[in-house]
Amino acid sequence: MPFQFCPQCGTKLQPGYRFCPSCGEKLSCAAEDFGPGSSPASTKAEVETAITKTNLAARSCKPTENKVQEDIASMNVSPRPPLRKTRKSLRLDKDPTPLVLPSAHPAIVEETGTMKAKVEFEPTIDVSPSRGKCTRSGKGKAKMSSSPKRQAEEPQNLCDKGSGATQGPAVNAASPVSSPVIKSPLKVLRPNSKESHILKLGAKEGKIFNEQNFLQRAAKPAAVDKWLKQNKMDFLGIPSCAGFGLHADSYRFLIFPDMGRSLHSVIEKENKPLSESVVLQLACRILDVLRFIHSNEYVHADINAENIYIKPGQDAQVYLVGYCHAFRYCPGGKHVEYREASRTPHEGALPFISVDAHKGAGPSRRSDLQSLGYCMLHWHMGTLPWIELAQPEQVAVQKQRYREDVDALLRHCFGKKRVSSAFHTYLKSVMALEYSEEPNYSSLKNGLSAALHQLGGSVESPLSL
Repeated sequence: MPFQFCPQCGTKLQPGYRFCPSCGEKLSCAAEDFGPGSSPASTKAEVETAITKTNLAARSCKPTENKVQEDIASMNVSPRPPLRKTRKSLRLDKDPTPLVLPSAHPAIVEETGTMKAKVEFEPTIDVSPSRGKCTRSGKGKAKMSSSPKRQAEEPQNLCDKGSGATQGPAVNAASPVSSPVIKSPLKVLRPNSKESHILKLGAKEGKIFNEQNFLQRAAKPAAVDKWLKQNKMDFLGIPSCAGFGLHADSYRFLIFPDMGRSLHSVIEKENKPLSESVVLQLACRILDVLRFIHSNEYVHADINAENIYIKPGQDAQVYLVGYCHAFRYCPGGKHVEYREASRTPHEGALPFISVDAHKGAGPSRRSDLQSLGYCMLHWHMGTLPWIELAQPEQVAVQKQRYREDVDALLRHCFGKKRVSSAFHTYLKSVMALEYSEEPNYSSLKNGLSAALHQLGGSVESPLSL
């Protein structure tokens, strides 16, 4: 039975093959290749010539070549015409210089421009080829990556892979992230430094992205400094973001300077309600922050003790943090319309969010001030009429009822104790606000600070915690 040989690599072929199984070269039809006038000697010479040229171009492997030569020497080749030279073999005649690539791998890999760029950044892996086979690579098949074991041993570097716009130093995490959201921020100590930072981590497209957007839009350090100069203030409790970015293409992180501990942890440690003077001090300082963010077209929408941090010291700085639910209530200077069910209802800390948030309406300035009023009552008296309820709808009904009857709310919370006049005045004012009405921040703060002076304290004095 006659056999055919590949004009490119010399591999023995079965009749009817259209492509060479070794090198992939397209074969001409049998009618063109076989005919009278050929001799075994000429056929053998042609095959040896093709093999020699192929070796110069590094296109074949030694096991295949030796096998072909042994087959040619041991068998009788039927008469056929000389093999035609293909276009590729003619090109090799003109340019016999072999392609040499620096590689420890015995197989030759043809790299594209994209692959060359990837090799510069990604570590290579030694992969031994299968015995007796030649390894050929196609486009996109030679992508190299580090082994899982090596990745696990190396510390993860938290940095912004998206835009390179990370501010501040990168943070090293010794182990991979185990959960998509870390509710309690972690304190991180920089190497060879006594300065500590707070690391906040969340899902890439989660609420933490909303907080990053707010910090970049409305809480820039330059805007805060300008506000302080205009209002002749020494401090404003807006957190300064020291760094942000993406980790593992699935998580987003924010880095803040150390702001002390949360008010929630302070209350839990004391295991008793705060005094009226401390509550009034906290309320005055938070009012300053709310006035600033409201002037920048945003509301906080989630005021509670976990989002208030206190840094100990002579000044006892108070920060309002946690802007995951921040809402732009006045884009371009135009207040949004009141529309129920336009947002997800009941977002935020259930006992302290406003009635507007319960109904799914976009929170407004009155929402923040009403939430602060609920917090003041809870911090001082330790209770609220709906504090034991777990169903959001039931909580919303109770808040709606007591918003229309502030006196009943105060009686429920204070019980047999004397109702604070400062609390009464503040709650009456904020519960009567319309949805888009601008509050009188100065009047609210003056009422609280006047009551504080009557108790022998001041807004600037250290917190007695």
